[in-house]
Amino acid sequence: MFNISNLNSLENKIILKIDNEIITTLDIENEIKYLKALSPNIKNLEKKKLFQFGKNSLIREKVKKNEILKFIEIIKLEEAYLEKLIQDRYSKLNFKNKKEFLEYLKLNDVNIEQIEQKFSIEALWNELIYQKYISNIKIDEKELEIEIEKIYQKGSKSYLLSEIVFKIDNKNNLKKKYKEIKDSILSNGFENSVPIYSVSGTSDIGGKLGWIKENSLNKKILENLIKLNKNDITEPIFTPNGYLVLKIEDIRYEKIKFDKKKELDKLIKVKTNQQLNQYSNIYFNRVKKNLNINEL
Repeated sequence: MFNISNLNSLENKIILKIDNEIITTLDIENEIKYLKALSPNIKNLEKKKLFQFGKNSLIREKVKKNEILKFIEIIKLEEAYLEKLIQDRYSKLNFKNKKEFLEYLKLNDVNIEQIEQKFSIEALWNELIYQKYISNIKIDEKELEIEIEKIYQKGSKSYLLSEIVFKIDNKNNLKKKYKEIKDSILSNGFENSVPIYSVSGTSDIGGKLGWIKENSLNKKILENLIKLNKNDITEPIFTPNGYLVLKIEDIRYEKIKFDKKKELDKLIKVKTNQQLNQYSNIYFNRVKKNLNINEL
């Protein structure tokens, strides 16, 4: 015999109707499985939010599908294009090949036919938006060229850095220790404070790290440096080796070689997609408004 919890798990209720189509609790549960498989970062959402997320995702899909079917008879993509979309997605999830991806889907109780249908709907919706609105897209190429010049004008940024790495027994003493180090830097200079406080291997050369390119720095350190000027020092940055204080001795920019036409083409694509996304949202909301969506 089934116990009460088993009966509850088997219960399949109609949640809402979109015109003549229904969405049930089972549909939403399957959608959540799909969303978790392709967007693992949502797995930590609480159950209520996941359910709402799944329901909204299905509503979007049904609205798009209904509209697409006004223009074509069946939801179907060319096989080669569909395979490319699937390959792009499993590559982003760090799978080496489709076989690995299929095994992963099976473990997550998601079938490839479900993936193919969803990818097809999204691709055909995007094609519909493109056909409807591409003539409305306005791109000022001269303005974009100026934007590109501004991006590359300064060039690649590098910092000449020195460091003090210190340790504390109690995290509550961090502010006190940092103030002590700052006072020493003001009185004696950064280089002379290094041998007093730093436990790093650079302490015997005044904490000097040399020139380091911006794109070589980890995100946490860069966030601290980017708001500072020459001769400024950072707040303490936690690292596995202790707390790190950096001084910017100097900043320089090196010119970057770049293909202007290639960069312009990339920027045109970005701006075009931004405008198409805006039209997509407007059109979607208009279509959705004209449908009968009833919560049950």
